[in-house]
Amino acid sequence: MTTTTLAVLVPLLPFLGAAAGLLLGRTAPGFVRPLAVLPTLAALVIAVLVAVRQGGGRAVDAATELTPTGSVPIELALHIDGFAALVAVLVGLVASCVQIYSTGYLRDDPRYPSYAALVSLFTSAMLLVVYSGDLIVLLVGWEIMGICSYFLVGHYWETPEARAASIKAFLVTKLGDVPFLIGLFALGTDAGSFRITKILGTVASGGLDHPTLIALLLLAGVAGKSAQFPLHTWLPDAMAGPTPVSALIHAATMVAAGVYFIARLLPVFEASSAAMVVLAVMAAVTMTGSALAALAQDDIKRVLAYSTIGQLGYMTGALAVADRGAAVFHLLSHGAFKALLFLAVGVVIHASGTNSLAAMSRMKDLRARIPDAFWTMTVALLALAAIPPFSGFFSKEAVLGAAEHVATGHTEHAPGAAGWIVLLAGLVTAVLTAAYATRLWLLAFNGRGAEAPDHGRQPLTMTAVLWVLAVPSLAFGLAYGPLPDWFDGRDLTPVLTTSVLGTGLALVGGLVTYGAWRHTTAMAARTPLGAVAAHPEGDAGLVEAEAIASHTPAYGDIASAPDPADPGRLLLGPLHRHAAAGFHLDAVYTTLFVRPVQAAAALVRFLDREVVDTYVRGAGALPRWLGEAARRAQTGNVQTYVSALLAGTVVLTVAVLLVATGA
Repeated sequence: MTTTTLAVLVPLLPFLGAAAGLLLGRTAPGFVRPLAVLPTLAALVIAVLVAVRQGGGRAVDAATELTPTGSVPIELALHIDGFAALVAVLVGLVASCVQIYSTGYLRDDPRYPSYAALVSLFTSAMLLVVYSGDLIVLLVGWEIMGICSYFLVGHYWETPEARAASIKAFLVTKLGDVPFLIGLFALGTDAGSFRITKILGTVASGGLDHPTLIALLLLAGVAGKSAQFPLHTWLPDAMAGPTPVSALIHAATMVAAGVYFIARLLPVFEASSAAMVVLAVMAAVTMTGSALAALAQDDIKRVLAYSTIGQLGYMTGALAVADRGAAVFHLLSHGAFKALLFLAVGVVIHASGTNSLAAMSRMKDLRARIPDAFWTMTVALLALAAIPPFSGFFSKEAVLGAAEHVATGHTEHAPGAAGWIVLLAGLVTAVLTAAYATRLWLLAFNGRGAEAPDHGRQPLTMTAVLWVLAVPSLAFGLAYGPLPDWFDGRDLTPVLTTSVLGTGLALVGGLVTYGAWRHTTAMAARTPLGAVAAHPEGDAGLVEAEAIASHTPAYGDIASAPDPADPGRLLLGPLHRHAAAGFHLDAVYTTLFVRPVQAAAALVRFLDREVVDTYVRGAGALPRWLGEAARRAQTGNVQTYVSALLAGTVVLTVAVLLVATGA
């Protein structure tokens, strides 16, 4: 079987699994779990085989015209280079882990069949984006992911939080997709093709007529899909969905699509220095702002959501300094440890069994009760904080090293200003990342909350997946040696200067947070937290659904029920309240966009009802009045008719005489 045939099967198998799962979900429920797990696992195996055959060598290209358009053709094309081969393996690995994990996490959920089918469709769409060699076909996968995220985030649709989060995720990403679509058409028109290889050839020959405009339009779509400032606000709210969905979205699909798209078309962005500086500023604001917000959150899932936004900022920062190898390296590394973090949080939610869902201020004594989650989550947090030798250290240092290389003028692929912006923001974010990772670990496993009933051992399908993902979280960073052969050939070895600075700052952030925690814990020793109602033993997914339905602080008032032993409050001081609310960006959007749109809608409704409808009602009223008058004249009395006839005759006679006399 050829590599091209195998590559076609990778997105096709999860799609067929999704279709079969939707058809057989009610009639043959026994097939639901195999149809969820086996096609995705098979796609992973085939993706690994495709990666082995591609081997980081020459890209695999194949195409057939999908439909004649009369102008720019649309082709069903594959373009599999080293980037695509490895990202597809990541997608398959995370999706397989999520499907296996979900069989235990949502084992009693009545909507599990539709959930599993949507996860498979989500996976298929992302794999289509990864392997596609035509931008219009890529757009199909891009939009399918959007609708899948709408349904999966709103899985617990009985709750207003889940419904609002799904609508917000859909609308915000669509807001970015409108200019993105315009940018794709402009790019295809300039290049004369939607084929990625032909577009890159046009850019190399200087044939792109509007590089800055196209790049900025495409960046809008990337900002929405990959949750970058200012279109990042949907991602923290999307935590209202099931935790395995969060793992899938944050680690391997949806948000990774934007970063991967820029990596695929990086020469288009390099053709405009202005676009590269805009990308650098967007990355800098995203990573620093989200890290500050993560340090102020009480809900553990929102901490991880803002963490994802910040780590995506590192990736877009690497792209802003024209090093897509470093960007995709961090994408792969981050995908492993972020999936591990979210799936471990699912175990924490089940073990804590509290109506506060994932509020860290209410957790207590979880270390001994869930050792699997404790140890694997510790590995993932160390990778997140970029502590050597964990994977996050190598991939994050590749980003910082690339930024330092550009800042010091060693390359002409990106403006020096972009290098300095990314480097300084990356170092500041390194301190903050270590701080919120340390805070999360301390509050989750050494907290002072109310002790919840012990629900016993977690399902094997949940805990085994954690250890599978712990392996790349620990060791994948060592792949920095062979990875350049799969990418652009640029060295990914950590740079001494940024390695020392980054690691030193991370250690400072962690130690200062630990010291603040010790201080606040001592001060709060005389202020015990109130008891928290425990959730009865049950399915982890149902625990989460009922917690969301209870309007808990996790998805309601994020600043409620403060923990006096929270080091984040001490470290952020007066900034804490603003950071906890995401720096009020949603309120700004409400003032600038939502309320004006609502006011305009109210005005249109008023004009429609009171002005337009008035004319419509008047047009019907006049004939009705005339008919009413005519009806009243028809009395049925013969004497009345004869009298009216005589009166009319007299009037006509007088009128004729007057006219004749005047003549």
